[in-house]
Amino acid sequence: MTPAKRLPAVDVVLVGFGWTASILAQELTDAGFEVLALERGAFRDTVPDFSTALIQDELRYAVRKQTFERPVRETLTFRNTMDQVALPMRKLGSFLPAAGVGGAGVHWNGQNWRFLPTDFLARSHIEQRYGKKFIPPDMNLQDWGVTYDELEPYYDRWEYLCGISGQAGNIGGKTQPGGNPFEGPRRRDFPLPPLKRSASTTLFDKAAKDLGLHPFPCPAANTSRPYVNSLGVQMGQCTFCGFCEWFGCGNYSKASPQTTILPVLLKKPNFSFRTFCDVTRVNTDSSGKKATGVTYVDASGKVYEQPAGLVALCAFAYHNVHLLLLSKIGTPYDPNTGQGVVGRNYAYQMSSTIGVTFKDIINPFMGAGALGQVVDDFNGDNFDHGSLNFIGGGYLCLWNTGGRPILQEYLPEKTPKWGPAWKKAVHEDYLRSTWIQGHGSVMSYRNNYLDLDPTYTDVYGNPLLRLTFDFQPNEHAMSTYITDQGARIARAMPIKGLNVQQRSGHYSDVPYQTTHNTGGAAMGTDPRTSVVNRYLQSWDVPNLFVLGSSVYPQNPGYNPTGTVGALAFWAADAIRRYMKNPGPLM
Repeated sequence: MTPAKRLPAVDVVLVGFGWTASILAQELTDAGFEVLALERGAFRDTVPDFSTALIQDELRYAVRKQTFERPVRETLTFRNTMDQVALPMRKLGSFLPAAGVGGAGVHWNGQNWRFLPTDFLARSHIEQRYGKKFIPPDMNLQDWGVTYDELEPYYDRWEYLCGISGQAGNIGGKTQPGGNPFEGPRRRDFPLPPLKRSASTTLFDKAAKDLGLHPFPCPAANTSRPYVNSLGVQMGQCTFCGFCEWFGCGNYSKASPQTTILPVLLKKPNFSFRTFCDVTRVNTDSSGKKATGVTYVDASGKVYEQPAGLVALCAFAYHNVHLLLLSKIGTPYDPNTGQGVVGRNYAYQMSSTIGVTFKDIINPFMGAGALGQVVDDFNGDNFDHGSLNFIGGGYLCLWNTGGRPILQEYLPEKTPKWGPAWKKAVHEDYLRSTWIQGHGSVMSYRNNYLDLDPTYTDVYGNPLLRLTFDFQPNEHAMSTYITDQGARIARAMPIKGLNVQQRSGHYSDVPYQTTHNTGGAAMGTDPRTSVVNRYLQSWDVPNLFVLGSSVYPQNPGYNPTGTVGALAFWAADAIRRYMKNPGPLM
């Protein structure tokens, strides 16, 4: 690699240019700082990249994965257990990291959540309710160091930035009809009413209520009405085209950096960004206690040193951890001793599906990414776990996300995968079919972690990141329980067929499951068990902050994005305090 060319310094350099970087850049440029974002992918915008004539191509984007990172340039190695040899993931499968401006904020479905108050107090709450012995000895269960009440104002800022469509269930401690009765108290309702209900969601709603459950509309980052957000950016009303997950939105209806922040941010003279920049190191001074900037490689292979007064890692969850390990910041985690923190607390999500075929036509193609009816009765600790012998839970949702022709055929059980019988089933049942998802939590464990691979290297000669992970008995028990509850709801609806697909066996990185990777750079109040403090500031390098789901100590039952956004606003306030008086915030 050629010697690095040193560039003029900036106040703040952001690694990545997705949701967290966009929020930080907007907040810190408002405070008068010069901010630079470095993105490894291309520039993308609603026009022309997500125009309807281009983006609604399931083969190109959902099957061939054009908007995601290319494993030939960026990948990791994987194994289930420490006694196995990890092999490189040659093809994107279980999860799909994005590459390009907007990051995963471009291709997410828009299923938006606030975590439960007890999610942030995971260990202390479980110990208080069930006792210390209820927690398995190899489970790295820990509190976050921040509470729901502290984050509530930041959840509110996120929701009004994105134009979330939903029905509040708890305003100021008072339960609201039609919303989620289990949610933490919020200061006000969502900025927009829920998306218009589909035929299938109304059937689910009735069945769940008949069983004594508490269904409500999924909070959606798909706009139910035209909306002007908190930055004055105009968003359009969702047209229910069904192309949300894995696709950009051409209608300005799905919240993304492109539809909420970039129209304001890109006009600022104290903000700049560069694309096709692979950051390979966070640079530190001779003491190792102060970040001096980053080193990156551009598309032509030229190496640059970008000095900065503060560095924020805003990349995909495991990319942040990889950079910390390559930069020798923090103590790498050792599963043999249980010591060290960088790479510790890796977790994932455990989901299952129940294909539902109704007796009547429901027209699944008229959908939106977060058009769903939810039951939260079995999420978190909303139900008594005392006799169930597992920790955690998940929500159940009947989704109407679009019924796309290649990947969204939810046919009855025992339907052949091909041939005349498959064609007959598609002909008879496509317009009647959708699915219920059991979306479950995953706890952190001593032997699930991230480190540097001893064998395989990337194009620059750096060790690849190695993932050691498997589902544990606790998660299998949790998923079986909530899947059974979902099947019970399904059987209470007017259906002609079910197809229950329970997650079982070892984790595999081959079939797609979810892109909800978390942990590896956990937040907390104890440097022995966390990489960053409660303000997402590195314990070891005070002018380094780490954002995104890499800071989650374990993964609750919800999708992670809403909390990623709230924590970004939380960290922005902390960084402003840091800039006035540099040093550890704890």
